[in-house]
Amino acid sequence: MAELKVDFCGVTLKNPVVAASGTFGFGKEFNEIFDIGVLGGVSTKGLTLEPRLGNPTPRIAEGRSVILNAVGLQNPGVDVFLEEDLGFLKSKKIAVIANVAGRTLDDYAGICARLDGKADLIELNISCPNVKCGGMAFGIRPESVKEVTKAAKSALKKTPLMVKLSPNVESIAVNALAAQEGGADALSLINTLTGMVIDIEKRRPLLANNTGGVSGAGIKPIAVRMVWEVCSAVDIPVMGMGGIVTAEDALEFIIAGAAAVQVGTANFTDTLAMPKIVAGMNEWLDAHGIADVNELRGTLRLNG
Repeated sequence: MAELKVDFCGVTLKNPVVAASGTFGFGKEFNEIFDIGVLGGVSTKGLTLEPRLGNPTPRIAEGRSVILNAVGLQNPGVDVFLEEDLGFLKSKKIAVIANVAGRTLDDYAGICARLDGKADLIELNISCPNVKCGGMAFGIRPESVKEVTKAAKSALKKTPLMVKLSPNVESIAVNALAAQEGGADALSLINTLTGMVIDIEKRRPLLANNTGGVSGAGIKPIAVRMVWEVCSAVDIPVMGMGGIVTAEDALEFIIAGAAAVQVGTANFTDTLAMPKIVAGMNEWLDAHGIADVNELRGTLRLNG
């Protein structure tokens, strides 16, 4: 079988497939369906310093080949995660990626300090489109991307920092460079696009928040293009995501330059999506005589 192990900014992933934040909780429910120890890692539900109730309902809507969510970072707070969930994830011997968010620079620095040396990676969520302050407010302009990255990095002495980028910007490559300049050890992208679904009988948006984050298979071509642009611009590793459903989808991101991938919305339609993707990647690599998944990374050949 092909080698799937990946070194991601000093963190060893047994394979490149990671559960995306917000789609997997803290892994306990999915572990009742399959052993989540077969994954490369889990990016936790977005964590804040204090518990959050999130946005009012309804907060999920469907579109063709996509879903929209406006959950609003509902979570129990970082202290509950440390007490009740971190130990379980560590016991599965997978990479634990703590996805964190805040309203202010001090919030981001504070939660990073709280998790330093505990999680294997910090994923800095500066790109959530469903909160009124913080979130994407920091992820739109390169100047603020650099500023929040620098604040978070200054609070971390042991744990690498991965910044999660928004696609809802003028140039994701420029923002990626800003994060790199701010001290990011890695990047993840793309977070959700911003969209709306309307109930034509009521003439109102289906989501109580009016707009929401668009994810699912329909956004994959956009995500692949943005991952390629960012990988071409920066010198730090990238974790790609956006519409991955199959092993072939995941391999597109790796060919575009990503060192690893995250799988999100596919988990809602097939709870076994990720173990199937891991197995499918192995089968594809074996069938094509590729001994190590790292050999495939960044091998895109452009036309013309």
